[in-house]
Amino acid sequence: MIAYLIRRLIYAIPILIGVNLLTFALFFVVNTPDDMARMQLGIKRVTPEAIEKWKLQKGYDKPLLVNSRAAGAGQLTDTIFWHKSASMFVLDFGYSDDGRSISHEIATRMGPSLAIALPTFLIGLACYVSFALLMTLFRATTLDIAGVALCVVLMSISGLFYIIGGQFLVSKLWHLVPISGYGDGGFKFVVLPVIIGVIGGIGSSSRWYRTIFLEEIGRDYVRTARAKGLSELRVLFTHVLKNAMIPILTGVVVVIPLLFMGSLLTESFFGIPGLGSYTIDAINAQDFSVVRAMVFLGSLLYIAGLILTDISYTMVDPRVRLS
Repeated sequence: MIAYLIRRLIYAIPILIGVNLLTFALFFVVNTPDDMARMQLGIKRVTPEAIEKWKLQKGYDKPLLVNSRAAGAGQLTDTIFWHKSASMFVLDFGYSDDGRSISHEIATRMGPSLAIALPTFLIGLACYVSFALLMTLFRATTLDIAGVALCVVLMSISGLFYIIGGQFLVSKLWHLVPISGYGDGGFKFVVLPVIIGVIGGIGSSSRWYRTIFLEEIGRDYVRTARAKGLSELRVLFTHVLKNAMIPILTGVVVVIPLLFMGSLLTESFFGIPGLGSYTIDAINAQDFSVVRAMVFLGSLLYIAGLILTDISYTMVDPRVRLS
């Protein structure tokens, strides 16, 4: 187990370096440091002197990847990429272009993001699995066909429809919860985003779990359990659900970064000051420091999720062993 974890951590280093290089290249293909200076200064006819002063203050006066004027290792270390990206490997994200600490912003905004993402994830997982088990229990019946049709319909509707429709119906017409914002009374501000998040994922998630359960329902151990006289409910919840945990855990890992990173659309439309809206604001402001920090954090969380998923395999299936 220890050797496996060490190997995975070593593999993560080139992945994170590659993600940083790709993010860096994509960002500076679209923007130059001069463009970023003009955006931040907010002046239509900004002078070249003001641009050079801003680049010097923010550390964008150096070459991007290779500094041919430096000697030795300085050709790689005296560059924008090194100064802006190397410190992230010790979780020092530096400062945004407006001078704010990115680490402080992440710590502050993580709470609102988790307040939405964690309940959505837990409630949604329980609802999706239960609905999928219900369709599996009544497979090939009218209830199953109606459930699949409902899933297809829900999958075909854009997530924006749920957000805008929920705000109009629940907030504007019924006045049950605020239409947007986030204050001290956190519950009333997050209840609608959580409900919309759960409803928006019913179609795809429940249909996928149903497929997994139907695949397991035809295996030999299920026929053996039935031959022993076990009820269909006990077969589903005791045997099928347990043996389907590996593919379920594989799908769950994709959600782990979103628990911390937040939902870009949901937080933007509901005015939640989380990490999702923070990322959108940074993209609009062309703030490379924040963008690459959020991409790096997302990659780090995804790799951590993969490792945790592999470890959890051994808990749900003793046949899986990590060497």
